Amino acid sequence: MRFGLGVVHELGMDLREMGARRVALVTDARLAQTPAFERAVASLEAQRIPHAIFAEARCEPTDESMRAAGQWAREVECDAFVAVGGGSAIDTAKVANLLAVHPEHDLDDFVNAPIGRGLAIPRPLFPLVAVVTTAGTGSEATGTAIFDHLPSKAKTGIGSRRLRPMLGLCDPDLIGLMPRPVALASGLDVLCHAIESYTAVPYNERTPRPASPALRPAYQGANPLSDVWAKHALRMIAAAFVPSLDGDGAARENMALAAASAGIAFGNAGVHLPHAMSYPISGLNKLLPHVQWRGSGYGLDHPLIPHGVSVALPAPAVFRYTGPASPERHLECAAILGADVSRARSDDGAHAGALLAEALLKLMERVGVPLGLAALGFRSDDIGDLVGGTLPQQRLTKMAPCAAPADALALIFEDAMRY
Repeated sequence: MRFGLGVVHELGMDLREMGARRVALVTDARLAQTPAFERAVASLEAQRIPHAIFAEARCEPTDESMRAAGQWAREVECDAFVAVGGGSAIDTAKVANLLAVHPEHDLDDFVNAPIGRGLAIPRPLFPLVAVVTTAGTGSEATGTAIFDHLPSKAKTGIGSRRLRPMLGLCDPDLIGLMPRPVALASGLDVLCHAIESYTAVPYNERTPRPASPALRPAYQGANPLSDVWAKHALRMIAAAFVPSLDGDGAARENMALAAASAGIAFGNAGVHLPHAMSYPISGLNKLLPHVQWRGSGYGLDHPLIPHGVSVALPAPAVFRYTGPASPERHLECAAILGADVSRARSDDGAHAGALLAEALLKLMERVGVPLGLAALGFRSDDIGDLVGGTLPQQRLTKMAPCAAPADALALIFEDAMRY
């Protein structure tokens, strides 16, 4: 990771030192018209590095859009990749790189089981540099790529250390260009990354042990190193999130740093139920005629619940449920967000989850997030489909600090309908 004002101008130098002969530059159509993209291209041109541009990354990618990016990458025959954007562009570049290096494989070979085959990525990929334009996903620091899997009507992904970018360039000058709705949704994602990685199952309680280190998944559970990054990120979010939405430059810079810190945390520890439950929320929004919610400020022609919003909506209900499994950690998070936890410490943490939920809801109300799934159009009779879309997200559900079978998930979704 390299963090600082103006680091995007060093992109060409980095690729020159990597020995890149031709670069695949991945972004989306909207970002391709912005100063952020122009600065990245100018840095390549200053070093006279040939490049091909793919400006068709989809906001909230699908398996179809990922395959299209992979086919393009195979045809242009580059030996390095650059992503300019948020999680959608970075994840698209990761998968394009993967498919370019493994032309003998189909995308589903690497998709997480049970939706895909879950094969380990056998060969190293080309160098990938992620130029970050949002303070949210942390994708520049992780080995995961997330997308809608249209055949199964579920959101899923691919996870491997080989997907992790070689370098993340985090330039607050670029992040300051975000419109408020994007800053809001991406900030909520950072918030949940930090809390989920800190409250995940401890690494030494995670089972079963892989048969070999090569099969060890990217998400290890909460551990002493991820804890440092998660709490550091959460403290920064507590201070910077709200002022960052009003355009405060220093706050936006701190949110960018919080996003990278939380990315390092969850890229190693993992996230759990809020993210697992967000995937069917996002996916069913596109399929259920009574939902079809569109996040404002994105200028899209298709329904969209921004990822950070879809994660935040079930989070208070989740933490009410998981609180008893690790009360001290839930209380620490609540205290960082400003809750008075003194009484909860005297009752052995019985109300730890409720206090964290309350702190989250106060923040969500303050920044203008819909308070419950019903506000987006979801109904109680959708819960069966929501649970059905969560259960296959096993790489996430098994990171929760306690088991969440189907009946428990149904209760959590019911709780999340209206706060």
